[in-house]
Amino acid sequence: MIIDEKQQSIPAKRESMADYLSPQVRAIKPSGIRRFFDLAAGRKDIITLGVGEPDFITPWHVREACVYALEMGKTQYTSNAGTPELREEIAHYLNHEFQVAYDPGKEVLVTVGGSEAIDLALRALIAPGDEILVPEPCYISYSPITSLTGGVPVGVETFAKDQFKLTAESLRAAITPKSKVLILCYPSNPTGGIMTREDWLPIAKVVEEHDLIVISDEIYAELTYGTKHVSFAAMPGMKDRTILVSGFSKSFAMTGWRIGYACGHPELIAAMLKIHQYTVMCASNMAQVAALEALRNGMEEKDRMVESYNQRRRLVVKGFRDIGLDCHEPQGAFYAFPSIAGLGLTSEEFATGLLNEQKVAAVPGDVFGLGGEGHLRCSYATSVSQLTEAIDRMGQFVRKIKGE
Repeated sequence: MIIDEKQQSIPAKRESMADYLSPQVRAIKPSGIRRFFDLAAGRKDIITLGVGEPDFITPWHVREACVYALEMGKTQYTSNAGTPELREEIAHYLNHEFQVAYDPGKEVLVTVGGSEAIDLALRALIAPGDEILVPEPCYISYSPITSLTGGVPVGVETFAKDQFKLTAESLRAAITPKSKVLILCYPSNPTGGIMTREDWLPIAKVVEEHDLIVISDEIYAELTYGTKHVSFAAMPGMKDRTILVSGFSKSFAMTGWRIGYACGHPELIAAMLKIHQYTVMCASNMAQVAALEALRNGMEEKDRMVESYNQRRRLVVKGFRDIGLDCHEPQGAFYAFPSIAGLGLTSEEFATGLLNEQKVAAVPGDVFGLGGEGHLRCSYATSVSQLTEAIDRMGQFVRKIKGE
Protein backbone atom coordinates (compact mmCIF):
# COMPACT_ATOMS: atom_id res chain seq x y z
CA MET A 1 0.00 0.00 0.00
CA ILE A 2 1.41 3.38 -1.03
CA ILE A 3 0.95 6.23 1.48
CA ASP A 4 0.75 9.73 0.12
CA GLU A 5 3.40 11.82 1.92
CA LYS A 6 1.22 14.92 1.57
CA GLN A 7 -1.60 13.17 3.41
CA GLN A 8 0.80 12.20 6.19
CA SER A 9 1.71 15.88 6.76
CA ILE A 10 -1.88 17.08 7.18
CA PRO A 11 -2.46 17.93 10.88
CA ALA A 12 -5.43 16.62 12.80
CA LYS A 13 -8.48 18.83 12.48
CA ARG A 14 -8.97 21.20 15.40
CA GLU A 15 -12.16 20.56 17.32
CA SER A 16 -12.98 24.20 18.17
CA MET A 17 -11.84 27.75 17.51
CA ALA A 18 -10.18 27.76 20.93
CA ASP A 19 -7.69 25.21 19.62
CA TYR A 20 -6.30 27.89 17.32
CA LEU A 21 -5.34 30.11 20.26
CA SER A 22 -1.83 30.22 21.67
CA PRO A 23 -1.27 28.27 24.91
CA GLN A 24 -0.27 31.49 26.68
CA VAL A 25 -3.55 33.21 25.84
CA ARG A 26 -5.61 30.16 26.78
CA ALA A 27 -3.88 30.02 30.16
CA ILE A 28 -4.64 33.64 31.09
CA LYS A 29 -7.70 34.23 33.21
CA PRO A 30 -10.03 37.13 32.35
CA SER A 31 -9.62 40.26 34.49
CA GLY A 32 -10.90 39.60 37.98
CA ILE A 33 -11.99 43.23 38.24
CA ARG A 34 -13.97 43.26 35.00
CA ARG A 35 -15.43 39.81 35.61
CA PHE A 36 -16.81 40.91 38.95
CA PHE A 37 -18.19 44.20 37.69
CA ASP A 38 -19.94 42.51 34.81
CA LEU A 39 -22.20 41.13 37.53
CA ALA A 40 -23.13 44.69 38.51
CA ALA A 41 -23.67 45.95 34.96
CA GLY A 42 -27.20 47.16 34.31
CA ARG A 43 -28.38 46.75 37.89
CA LYS A 44 -30.13 49.70 39.49
CA ASP A 45 -29.05 51.56 42.63
CA ILE A 46 -25.55 50.08 42.63
CA ILE A 47 -22.86 52.14 44.34
CA THR A 48 -19.59 51.32 42.63
CA LEU A 49 -16.33 51.47 44.57
CA GLY A 50 -14.46 49.40 42.08
CA VAL A 51 -13.24 51.06 38.91
CA GLY A 52 -9.91 52.87 39.23
CA GLU A 53 -11.05 56.00 37.47
CA PRO A 54 -11.36 59.60 38.68
CA ASP A 55 -14.92 60.85 38.92
CA PHE A 56 -13.72 64.24 37.66
CA ILE A 57 -13.98 65.35 34.03
CA THR A 58 -10.79 66.35 32.21
CA PRO A 59 -10.30 70.11 32.88
CA TRP A 60 -11.94 72.32 30.26
CA HIS A 61 -8.75 74.06 29.08
CA VAL A 62 -7.24 70.63 28.35
CA ARG A 63 -10.28 69.61 26.32
CA GLU A 64 -10.28 73.00 24.61
CA ALA A 65 -6.66 72.53 23.51
CA CYS A 66 -7.69 69.28 21.84
CA VAL A 67 -10.70 70.90 20.16
CA TYR A 68 -8.50 73.69 18.83
CA ALA A 69 -5.98 71.14 17.54
CA LEU A 70 -8.76 69.42 15.62
CA GLU A 71 -9.96 72.70 14.21
CA MET A 72 -6.41 73.41 13.04
CA GLY A 73 -6.25 70.03 11.32
CA LYS A 74 -3.77 68.28 13.63
CA THR A 75 -4.95 64.85 12.57
CA GLN A 76 -1.73 63.36 11.20
CA TYR A 77 0.77 60.91 12.65
CA THR A 78 3.39 62.34 14.97
CA SER A 79 6.93 61.13 15.44
CA ASN A 80 6.85 57.53 16.65
CA ALA A 81 8.34 58.59 19.98
CA GLY A 82 5.86 61.44 20.42
CA THR A 83 5.95 65.14 19.62
CA PRO A 84 9.21 66.86 20.60
CA GLU A 85 7.24 69.45 22.59
CA LEU A 86 5.52 66.84 24.77
CA ARG A 87 8.70 64.85 25.35
CA GLU A 88 10.51 68.01 26.39
CA GLU A 89 7.71 68.94 28.78
CA ILE A 90 7.64 65.44 30.30
CA ALA A 91 11.42 65.59 30.87
CA HIS A 92 11.14 69.07 32.42
CA TYR A 93 8.28 67.94 34.67
CA LEU A 94 10.06 64.84 35.98
CA ASN A 95 13.23 66.78 36.67
CA HIS A 96 11.38 69.58 38.45
CA GLU A 97 9.01 67.40 40.48
CA PHE A 98 10.99 64.23 41.18
CA GLN A 99 14.63 65.16 40.46
CA VAL A 100 15.14 62.66 37.64
CA ALA A 101 16.77 64.16 34.52
CA TYR A 102 16.02 62.64 31.09
CA ASP A 103 17.14 63.54 27.58
CA PRO A 104 13.81 64.12 25.76
CA GLY A 105 15.36 63.14 22.44
CA LYS A 106 16.63 59.71 23.49
CA GLU A 107 15.17 58.78 26.86
CA VAL A 108 11.44 59.60 26.61
CA LEU A 109 8.78 57.64 24.71
CA VAL A 110 5.11 58.70 24.54
CA THR A 111 2.77 55.69 24.63
CA VAL A 112 -0.89 54.77 24.39
CA GLY A 113 -1.47 54.96 28.13
CA GLY A 114 0.83 53.68 30.84
CA SER A 115 -0.42 50.18 30.06
CA GLU A 116 1.28 50.15 26.66
CA ALA A 117 4.49 51.36 28.26
CA ILE A 118 4.46 48.41 30.69
CA ASP A 119 3.75 45.99 27.86
CA LEU A 120 6.56 47.43 25.72
CA ALA A 121 9.03 47.32 28.59
CA LEU A 122 8.29 43.68 29.40
CA ARG A 123 8.39 42.59 25.77
CA ALA A 124 11.68 44.40 25.25
CA LEU A 125 13.31 42.81 28.30
CA ILE A 126 12.00 39.27 28.69
CA ALA A 127 13.49 36.15 27.18
CA PRO A 128 11.60 32.86 27.69
CA GLY A 129 12.09 31.58 31.21
CA ASP A 130 13.17 34.89 32.77
CA GLU A 131 11.66 35.44 36.20
CA ILE A 132 9.89 38.75 36.84
CA LEU A 133 9.53 39.78 40.48
CA VAL A 134 6.14 41.31 41.28
CA PRO A 135 5.41 42.69 44.79
CA GLU A 136 1.82 41.77 45.65
CA PRO A 137 -1.00 42.69 46.14
CA CYS A 138 -0.59 44.63 42.91
CA TYR A 139 -2.20 45.86 39.71
CA ILE A 140 -3.61 42.81 37.96
CA SER A 141 -1.95 43.23 34.54
CA TYR A 142 1.71 42.63 35.38
CA SER A 143 1.62 38.84 35.69
CA PRO A 144 -0.53 38.15 32.59
CA ILE A 145 1.63 40.39 30.40
CA THR A 146 4.73 38.65 31.74
CA SER A 147 3.25 35.24 30.89
CA LEU A 148 2.37 36.38 27.36
CA THR A 149 6.02 37.25 26.73
CA GLY A 150 7.25 33.86 27.94
CA GLY A 151 8.44 35.16 31.30
CA VAL A 152 7.62 33.69 34.69
CA PRO A 153 5.92 36.02 37.21
CA VAL A 154 7.11 35.52 40.79
CA GLY A 155 5.00 37.11 43.51
CA VAL A 156 6.68 38.84 46.46
CA GLU A 157 4.14 39.25 49.24
CA THR A 158 3.79 42.51 51.17
CA PHE A 159 1.83 42.90 54.39
CA ALA A 160 -0.50 45.34 56.11
CA LYS A 161 1.73 45.28 59.21
CA ASP A 162 4.45 46.83 57.02
CA GLN A 163 1.98 49.27 55.41
CA PHE A 164 2.28 47.09 52.29
CA LYS A 165 5.84 48.30 51.69
CA LEU A 166 8.29 46.08 49.85
CA THR A 167 11.15 45.01 52.13
CA ALA A 168 14.68 44.07 51.14
CA GLU A 169 14.38 40.81 53.08
CA SER A 170 11.30 39.60 51.21
CA LEU A 171 12.79 40.68 47.88
CA ARG A 172 16.05 38.80 48.51
CA ALA A 173 14.12 35.68 49.49
CA ALA A 174 12.35 35.61 46.11
CA ILE A 175 15.43 36.11 43.93
CA THR A 176 16.87 33.18 41.97
CA PRO A 177 19.53 32.94 39.24
CA LYS A 178 16.68 33.43 36.72
CA SER A 179 15.48 36.72 38.20
CA LYS A 180 15.83 39.57 35.72
CA VAL A 181 13.20 42.29 36.25
CA LEU A 182 11.54 43.83 39.31
CA ILE A 183 8.19 45.56 38.76
CA LEU A 184 7.28 48.29 41.22
CA CYS A 185 3.96 50.10 41.66
CA TYR A 186 4.08 52.83 44.29
CA PRO A 187 1.84 54.54 45.23
CA SER A 188 0.17 51.16 45.15
CA ASN A 189 -2.89 49.92 43.38
CA PRO A 190 -4.71 48.33 45.28
CA THR A 191 -3.37 49.14 48.76
CA GLY A 192 -2.56 52.86 48.60
CA GLY A 193 0.85 52.09 50.14
CA ILE A 194 3.85 54.30 49.38
CA MET A 195 7.63 54.04 49.66
CA THR A 196 9.91 56.75 51.09
CA ARG A 197 13.56 57.39 50.26
CA GLU A 198 14.51 55.45 53.38
CA ASP A 199 12.38 52.53 52.17
CA TRP A 200 13.90 52.63 48.68
CA LEU A 201 17.59 52.68 49.59
CA PRO A 202 17.81 49.03 50.77
CA ILE A 203 15.74 47.94 47.75
CA ALA A 204 18.20 49.74 45.46
CA LYS A 205 21.06 47.89 47.11
CA VAL A 206 19.41 44.53 46.39
CA VAL A 207 18.67 45.56 42.80
CA GLU A 208 22.34 46.43 42.23
CA GLU A 209 23.66 43.32 44.00
CA HIS A 210 21.53 41.03 41.83
CA ASP A 211 21.87 43.01 38.59
CA LEU A 212 18.14 43.56 38.13
CA ILE A 213 16.31 45.91 35.79
CA VAL A 214 13.34 47.76 37.31
CA ILE A 215 10.05 48.79 35.74
CA SER A 216 8.65 51.46 38.06
CA ASP A 217 4.95 52.13 37.46
CA GLU A 218 4.44 55.61 38.92
CA ILE A 219 1.01 56.38 37.47
CA TYR A 220 -0.21 57.54 40.91
CA ALA A 221 2.87 59.67 41.68
CA GLU A 222 0.87 62.89 41.94
CA LEU A 223 -1.72 61.37 44.30
CA THR A 224 0.01 61.36 47.69
CA TYR A 225 -1.18 62.75 50.99
CA GLY A 226 1.23 64.43 53.38
CA THR A 227 4.36 62.86 51.87
CA LYS A 228 5.70 63.76 48.42
CA HIS A 229 6.26 60.87 46.04
CA VAL A 230 9.83 59.62 45.72
CA SER A 231 10.74 58.04 42.39
CA PHE A 232 12.82 54.87 42.49
CA ALA A 233 14.73 56.20 39.48
CA ALA A 234 16.00 59.06 41.68
CA MET A 235 17.87 56.67 43.97
CA PRO A 236 21.67 56.67 43.58
CA GLY A 237 22.71 54.51 40.62
CA MET A 238 19.16 53.50 39.75
CA LYS A 239 18.26 55.81 36.85
CA ASP A 240 19.92 53.65 34.17
CA ARG A 241 18.50 50.47 35.72
CA THR A 242 14.94 51.81 35.79
CA ILE A 243 12.24 52.23 33.19
CA LEU A 244 9.95 54.86 34.70
CA VAL A 245 6.34 54.47 33.52
CA SER A 246 3.62 57.03 34.09
CA GLY A 247 0.84 58.93 32.36
CA PHE A 248 -2.03 61.37 32.60
CA SER A 249 -5.00 59.14 33.41
CA LYS A 250 -5.13 59.47 37.19
CA SER A 251 -3.55 62.82 38.01
CA PHE A 252 -5.32 64.83 35.29
CA ALA A 253 -8.55 62.77 34.98
CA MET A 254 -7.64 61.71 31.44
CA THR A 255 -8.31 57.95 31.48
CA GLY A 256 -10.11 57.84 28.12
CA TRP A 257 -7.41 59.82 26.32
CA ARG A 258 -5.00 56.85 26.59
CA ILE A 259 -1.80 58.83 26.88
CA GLY A 260 1.25 57.78 28.88
CA TYR A 261 5.02 57.63 28.70
CA ALA A 262 8.15 55.67 29.53
CA CYS A 263 11.57 57.06 30.39
CA GLY A 264 14.86 55.24 30.73
CA HIS A 265 18.27 54.36 29.36
CA PRO A 266 18.53 55.19 25.63
CA GLU A 267 19.14 51.56 24.64
CA LEU A 268 16.07 50.38 26.54
CA ILE A 269 13.85 53.13 25.14
CA ALA A 270 15.15 52.44 21.62
CA ALA A 271 14.20 48.77 22.00
CA MET A 272 10.72 49.69 23.22
CA LEU A 273 10.37 52.19 20.36
CA LYS A 274 10.98 49.41 17.80
CA ILE A 275 8.02 47.44 19.15
CA HIS A 276 5.91 50.60 19.42
CA GLN A 277 6.63 51.42 15.75
CA TYR A 278 5.35 48.08 14.54
CA THR A 279 2.24 47.97 16.73
CA VAL A 280 0.57 51.35 17.29
CA MET A 281 2.89 53.68 15.28
CA CYS A 282 2.35 56.61 17.65
CA ALA A 283 0.02 57.91 20.32
CA SER A 284 -2.92 60.03 19.19
CA ASN A 285 -1.83 63.46 18.00
CA MET A 286 -4.80 65.16 19.67
CA ALA A 287 -4.22 63.34 22.96
CA GLN A 288 -0.61 64.51 22.92
CA VAL A 289 -1.76 68.11 22.47
CA ALA A 290 -4.07 67.71 25.47
CA ALA A 291 -1.32 66.14 27.58
CA LEU A 292 1.01 69.01 26.79
CA GLU A 293 -1.63 71.50 27.93
CA ALA A 294 -2.21 69.50 31.13
CA LEU A 295 1.48 69.61 32.05
CA ARG A 296 1.88 73.27 31.22
CA ASN A 297 -1.29 74.68 32.75
CA GLY A 298 -3.10 71.96 34.68
CA MET A 299 -1.39 71.88 38.06
CA GLU A 300 -3.98 73.92 39.94
CA GLU A 301 -6.81 71.59 38.87
CA LYS A 302 -4.64 68.58 39.72
CA ASP A 303 -4.01 69.96 43.21
CA ARG A 304 -7.74 70.55 43.76
CA MET A 305 -8.51 66.96 42.77
CA VAL A 306 -5.84 65.66 45.15
CA GLU A 307 -7.31 67.66 48.03
CA SER A 308 -10.74 66.25 47.29
CA TYR A 309 -9.34 62.70 47.27
CA ASN A 310 -7.63 63.41 50.58
CA GLN A 311 -10.94 64.44 52.16
CA ARG A 312 -12.57 61.24 50.90
CA ARG A 313 -9.59 59.15 52.02
CA ARG A 314 -10.01 60.30 55.60
CA LEU A 315 -13.75 59.66 55.41
CA VAL A 316 -13.51 56.07 54.18
CA VAL A 317 -10.71 55.00 56.52
CA LYS A 318 -12.63 56.28 59.54
CA GLY A 319 -15.86 54.83 58.17
CA PHE A 320 -14.41 51.34 57.71
CA ARG A 321 -12.88 51.36 61.16
CA ASP A 322 -16.16 52.55 62.69
CA ILE A 323 -18.04 49.57 61.22
CA GLY A 324 -15.44 47.15 62.53
CA LEU A 325 -13.19 46.64 59.52
CA ASP A 326 -9.48 47.12 60.15
CA CYS A 327 -8.07 49.37 57.45
CA HIS A 328 -4.46 50.28 56.67
CA GLU A 329 -4.28 54.04 56.12
CA PRO A 330 -3.45 54.61 52.44
CA GLN A 331 -0.92 57.37 51.79
CA GLY A 332 -1.30 57.42 48.02
CA ALA A 333 -3.52 56.62 45.00
CA PHE A 334 -7.30 56.59 45.61
CA TYR A 335 -7.91 53.15 47.07
CA ALA A 336 -8.58 51.78 50.53
CA PHE A 337 -7.91 48.10 51.25
CA PRO A 338 -9.97 47.18 54.32
CA SER A 339 -9.57 43.76 55.92
CA ILE A 340 -12.52 41.38 56.19
CA ALA A 341 -10.44 38.67 57.88
CA GLY A 342 -12.23 36.99 60.76
CA LEU A 343 -15.71 37.33 59.29
CA GLY A 344 -15.77 33.76 58.01
CA LEU A 345 -16.06 34.64 54.32
CA THR A 346 -13.56 34.73 51.51
CA SER A 347 -13.06 38.06 49.81
CA GLU A 348 -15.01 36.72 46.80
CA GLU A 349 -17.90 35.60 49.01
CA PHE A 350 -17.94 38.90 50.90
CA ALA A 351 -17.88 41.01 47.72
CA THR A 352 -20.61 38.91 46.09
CA GLY A 353 -22.83 39.07 49.15
CA LEU A 354 -22.26 42.82 49.51
CA LEU A 355 -23.26 43.34 45.89
CA ASN A 356 -26.35 41.13 46.03
CA GLU A 357 -27.66 42.21 49.43
CA GLN A 358 -26.55 45.82 49.77
CA LYS A 359 -25.90 46.83 46.15
CA VAL A 360 -22.33 47.98 46.80
CA ALA A 361 -19.68 46.86 44.32
CA ALA A 362 -16.10 46.44 45.53
CA VAL A 363 -13.28 44.26 44.21
CA PRO A 364 -12.35 41.05 46.05
CA GLY A 365 -8.76 41.32 47.21
CA ASP A 366 -7.69 37.89 46.00
CA VAL A 367 -7.59 39.07 42.36
CA PHE A 368 -4.53 41.21 43.23
CA GLY A 369 -2.30 38.27 44.12
CA LEU A 370 -0.44 37.26 47.27
CA GLY A 371 -1.75 38.90 50.43
CA GLY A 372 -4.93 40.10 48.75
CA GLU A 373 -7.23 37.45 50.19
CA GLY A 374 -9.11 38.74 53.22
CA HIS A 375 -9.34 42.27 51.82
CA LEU A 376 -11.48 44.39 49.49
CA ARG A 377 -10.29 47.11 47.15
CA CYS A 378 -12.54 50.13 47.49
CA SER A 379 -11.95 53.17 45.28
CA TYR A 380 -12.81 56.48 46.90
CA ALA A 381 -12.79 58.30 43.56
CA THR A 382 -16.51 58.91 43.88
CA SER A 383 -18.71 61.47 45.64
CA VAL A 384 -18.77 61.94 49.41
CA SER A 385 -22.50 61.21 49.46
CA GLN A 386 -21.99 57.92 47.62
CA LEU A 387 -19.10 56.95 49.88
CA THR A 388 -21.12 57.72 53.01
CA GLU A 389 -24.04 55.63 51.79
CA ALA A 390 -21.75 52.78 50.74
CA ILE A 391 -20.11 52.62 54.16
CA ASP A 392 -23.53 52.61 55.84
CA ARG A 393 -24.65 49.69 53.66
CA MET A 394 -21.39 47.84 54.30
CA GLY A 395 -21.92 48.34 58.03
CA GLN A 396 -25.33 46.70 57.78
CA PHE A 397 -23.81 43.75 55.91
CA VAL A 398 -21.00 43.35 58.46
CA ARG A 399 -23.45 43.44 61.39
CA LYS A 400 -25.58 40.76 59.71
CA ILE A 401 -22.55 38.51 59.28
CA LYS A 402 -21.64 38.97 62.93
CA GLY A 403 -25.24 38.29 63.98
CA GLU A 404 -25.62 41.68 65.64
